[in-house]
Amino acid sequence: VQLQASGGGLVQYGGSLRLSCAASGSILSINVMGWYRQAPGKQRELVATITRSGNTNYADSVKGRSTISRDNAKNTVYLQMNSLKPADTAVYYCNVDWLITRTKVEYDRWGQGTLVTVSS
Repeated sequence: VQLQASGGGLVQYGGSLRLSCAASGSILSINVMGWYRQAPGKQRELVATITRSGNTNYADSVKGRSTISRDNAKNTVYLQMNSLKPADTAVYYCNVDWLITRTKVEYDRWGQGTLVTVSS
């Protein structure tokens, strides 16, 4: 199973970006999908998560500015980020807490990260 994140880039203060992360492989079901970020010199932190049924959770720092969604048929999670600030600059990682394939259960899978840079 692989998680491929995309959509990062350079954006101006107040701009928007949409991140995507697609899980590939013989996947039957994915539980919670989420986005985390790590800024230079800081620890990785939660941005948002979404359950298979669509329940969401957001960090206070992005609440009201970001929307997480998922397409279960495509095994893909999205993060729409608006009103971006320089403090949002970080590498964004997608995560799956556990998933079921045709042969096994896999836990705590991470994508490779996509860089978001917000200029002031």
